[in-house]
Amino acid sequence: MRNPILAALLASAFFSLNASATDLLQVYKDALANDAQFASARSALTAGQEKVVQGRAGLLPTIGLSGSDTRSRITSQSDLPVPDRSFTTTTNSWTLGLTQPLFRWGNWEQYEQSKLSVVASEAQFAQSRQDLIVRVGQAYFDVLAAQDTLATLQAQKIATGEQLASAKRNFEVGTSTITDTHEAQARYDLITAQEFAAQSDLQVKRSALQQIIGKEAGDLATLKSGVKLSAPQPNGINEWVSTAEKQNYSVVASEVSVEIAKRSIALSRAGHYPTLDLVASTGRSSTGGSPVSSGVTKPTTIGVQWSVPIFAGFAVDSKVKESIALEEKARNDLEVARRAAAQGARQAYTGVTSGLAQVKAYEAAEISSQSALDSNKLGYQVGVRINIDVLNAQQQLYTTRQTLAKARYDTILNGLRLKSAAGILKEDDLLEINALLQN
Repeated sequence: MRNPILAALLASAFFSLNASATDLLQVYKDALANDAQFASARSALTAGQEKVVQGRAGLLPTIGLSGSDTRSRITSQSDLPVPDRSFTTTTNSWTLGLTQPLFRWGNWEQYEQSKLSVVASEAQFAQSRQDLIVRVGQAYFDVLAAQDTLATLQAQKIATGEQLASAKRNFEVGTSTITDTHEAQARYDLITAQEFAAQSDLQVKRSALQQIIGKEAGDLATLKSGVKLSAPQPNGINEWVSTAEKQNYSVVASEVSVEIAKRSIALSRAGHYPTLDLVASTGRSSTGGSPVSSGVTKPTTIGVQWSVPIFAGFAVDSKVKESIALEEKARNDLEVARRAAAQGARQAYTGVTSGLAQVKAYEAAEISSQSALDSNKLGYQVGVRINIDVLNAQQQLYTTRQTLAKARYDTILNGLRLKSAAGILKEDDLLEINALLQN
């Protein structure tokens, strides 16, 4: 081999880092500022927080000012032989009215509902923030995995090219057959085709990351060489499942939806209840131009106004039945959310524990594959191994390195998904992962 360490250096290219590389935390900050999906969730939270103001309005007084300014022409006719008479009157009036609900059960239930709606909006937004962390992590490590695949193929291409050149030289001097050259050429052509596909895949993964952060990410920080990943704490699947069933934000939002549905039943039944309001008004009315009456009046009134519903065409009963059915639906949706959270926690926990075992196994396989490649190279030089043995050993080593890196990425991502399922994923968790990247 003309440069025996070049291929190994290139195969480890994904462990190198440009000094100006963007790390995971910076990508997350860009996503907070530019991700359209998260911006939509933030706007939904702002809108949801207004529900309590709207609900409270039903308990507060309403004040209105109304008025009119009219001009009328009146003509009087008589059967007597006298001329017709006509005159013009003007009327100006205004009224200031106040209505304060004293007993409106539906308004109270609506207010209580509005407070629950704010809680639901906050839970949904918290879930959206966790989803953003997971989406950023997924897109980030997808790019790193695509880079690893491309770097592996490029390193393998260089090593295969050197092996091809060696096979040609040996054939020219008569120490090997043409079969070695053909095998190396076939392997080289295959890797070249795979390299083109890997380049396209890398562009796709970069585009997916750009969609989240709204701009080109540039060079990304990679994992440190030989990084060690820790097991989830607590290290028991039942604890994670139990936490997910209680604290998952989708579960919390569904629980609030059940309470809202209960309030909807009470709100619908309030259609049978009487209402009582305090009403007060004051105003001024002036009339001029009338030969009969003119002058200024200032009426002021205060009192209570009540209303008792008697029959509304069965509309209230129908709304009650509808609300009861919707409450049952909300309870079933809650059960769906709990089961989904529990299943998500189980899958993520299994992914983490399985990933840690895979990482350990692939680390051992990398050492073994390196030893096998060194042995095959030496055997080829002394004539006890053929060219295809060296090519297979090279491919085995590079594939093992690539798979090891992918196993690490998947383990990290499953750790994020596990905490998200349990409802405890925070930005601090990204800081811990960011510490695993090259400085």
